Amino acid sequence: MATTQYEAVPEVAADAAAGGDARGGNLLVMKFGGTSVADTQKIRDVARRLVAAREAGNRVVGVLSAMGDTTDELIRLAYEVSPRPHPREYDMLISVGERISNALCAMAIHDLGHEAISLTGSQAGIVTDTVHGKAKIAEVRATRINDALDAGRVVLVAGFQGVSADSHDVTTLGRGGSDTTAVALAAALGARACEIYTDVEGVYTADPRIVPHARKLPAVTYEEMLELAASGAKVLQLRSVEFARNHDVRLHVRSTFSEAEGTWIVDEEDPVLEKAIISGVAHVDCEPLYRVREIEPATLFERLAAANVNVDTILQVTSDEIVFSAPLEDRAACEEVLGALDVEWSMRDDLGKVSLVGAGMKSHPGIAAKTFATLDRIGVESRVISTSPIKIACHVRTEDVPRAVTALHDAFELGRA
Repeated sequence: MATTQYEAVPEVAADAAAGGDARGGNLLVMKFGGTSVADTQKIRDVARRLVAAREAGNRVVGVLSAMGDTTDELIRLAYEVSPRPHPREYDMLISVGERISNALCAMAIHDLGHEAISLTGSQAGIVTDTVHGKAKIAEVRATRINDALDAGRVVLVAGFQGVSADSHDVTTLGRGGSDTTAVALAAALGARACEIYTDVEGVYTADPRIVPHARKLPAVTYEEMLELAASGAKVLQLRSVEFARNHDVRLHVRSTFSEAEGTWIVDEEDPVLEKAIISGVAHVDCEPLYRVREIEPATLFERLAAANVNVDTILQVTSDEIVFSAPLEDRAACEEVLGALDVEWSMRDDLGKVSLVGAGMKSHPGIAAKTFATLDRIGVESRVISTSPIKIACHVRTEDVPRAVTALHDAFELGRA
């Protein structure tokens, strides 16, 4: 069970009341990931796409990630200078990449004969809490964006960042945070849609690198996408999907490099939705599993929450033994918390997680039986099992993950429309 804090955009209602239909009805938010802006030629291509949307009569807001591996290079520099970079200075450093790509794209738009302005997260009015590295958006003050749109400009906003309301420091939103930036802006501005451009054509029934015959899904529900994202599907940041669901923002995941229709992330009652029993199989190659003895659950999980650890699976094995999992990127924080507690604990990092996700599970019996029979047939043992109304997740040995994904994908015939 993932521990989730929902973000709010207080200005959404105010913007809508002030003319959200008139302004937002033809407003489009377009987000481009790092591979989409990996070099200057791709940035010029993105500029042309933004200009085409503007010439089609839309008010356009673009959100660009950092170019290619820029953020990874900045992180490398930080750890080359310091084994434990100061959180405030770390955010100052890694927020630079998005500013570069947005400024370059604005230059390219000017050369195409259109007006554009690039804004940092703080200039765009993205106000966050004070948690460096995993900040949550508290408010979007969209006045400057609306003024620029009213002046006929394409507005480019640096994703992944904001400014703390309390300290006025630069904050970052975590890996994939540009997705959340885009969705928050779409909600605050009343956009008709938020388009997420990436290097794949949409959301697939499984990772095509493992299952070459995986099928692109025309649409999935918010709930299904939440489970897929939480279970390892990397096409969207989990918090961006939560934000979209909470504020009823329709998402369209599509390729930067083609005009093909992508995958819509919508409400369960949306007419574009395909009523599938199972939507897909997601996986994580490694998800550390922790075993802790002789501690009260409230104490343990309060400490982990204070360290911003996003706990996933939780099992009460006995009255004095708890098993939980957490993402690999939270391993250092988990070990620090557990090391500071006077408890007996152990960790294993030889397990991955394979998750079968589908809204149809709620009304179709036999899905669990077929899942475990399939894994048993190929000799894959489930070490830990967790479920939700629309998900069955199994922790298996890391080396068994690809076989398990392929077998489940084939057993449920997910490659067929």
